[in-house]
Amino acid sequence: MKIRVGFGYDVHQFAPNRALWLGGVSIEHSLGLLGHSDADVLIHAICDALLGAANLRDIGYHFSDTSPEFKNIDSKILLAKTMNLLREQGYELSNIDATVCAEEPKINPHIANMKQTLAQVMHVSEEDISIKATTSEKMGFVGRKEGMAAYATVLIYKQ
Repeated sequence: MKIRVGFGYDVHQFAPNRALWLGGVSIEHSLGLLGHSDADVLIHAICDALLGAANLRDIGYHFSDTSPEFKNIDSKILLAKTMNLLREQGYELSNIDATVCAEEPKINPHIANMKQTLAQVMHVSEEDISIKATTSEKMGFVGRKEGMAAYATVLIYKQ
């Protein structure tokens, strides 16, 4: 069996008049995240980790932020397409370990729903998805509540 590890990172700044999507779930908040798509920072970090693990470049290569095709797209669609790319190469997901870094809103109440949503989109078990939340202790752009960051590590395998 061949195993590979991938790491993903993404950031988006907060913006008014945008819905906040995180882990494929809509979260009530006064601000959303700015981006070409729905700006789901967690899904974008996971996609980058998966693509990197399979040596398939990155999310921007496959889903350009200048393409009208991806304007305001639901990031769950990008994640499903990413999983298809992996499976076309013979890979399957072993597990994801992800961290969302945000001062607000509180992420922990939404983690179970995010895990369930991601598992359905990816056709994997919820047990294979770990999502954690943290703050940046009021330091940096996250600490100033200017945006969010997400980190993801994945393990994939090929029989």
